[in-house]
Amino acid sequence: MIMMPNDKGGLNIVPFIDIMLVLLAIVLSISTFIANGQIKVDLPTAKNAVASNDEKHEITISKDSEIFLNDKKLDIINKAFDDIENSQLIVLKVDKDTPFESFVKVLDELKSKGHENLAINAKR
Repeated sequence: MIMMPNDKGGLNIVPFIDIMLVLLAIVLSISTFIANGQIKVDLPTAKNAVASNDEKHEITISKDSEIFLNDKKLDIINKAFDDIENSQLIVLKVDKDTPFESFVKVLDELKSKGHENLAINAKR
């Protein structure tokens, strides 16, 4: 006598649930990153750092030397600063592990466009 497993003819949905949970985790992690809209930058510390609420433009340089203007990645920086008026405040947020050459490159480009109202962001 051969014993056959009791086959009820149902559909096994356990693998489907596993896939859906993985997709849910991916969607939640991506939507959290998009909702924040911020570039992760580990700012250097300064004991006299002051917060500013003025209208400003933020230039962020990541530790990988990626340059962002108001949270939008720049591929070419020489034309990106043309639309900013010279009188507007430009705040530089530079990761503490960024190569100094990237910082100097951005400063040089800003100076060549006539921007002198600059501030460097730091955490207290």
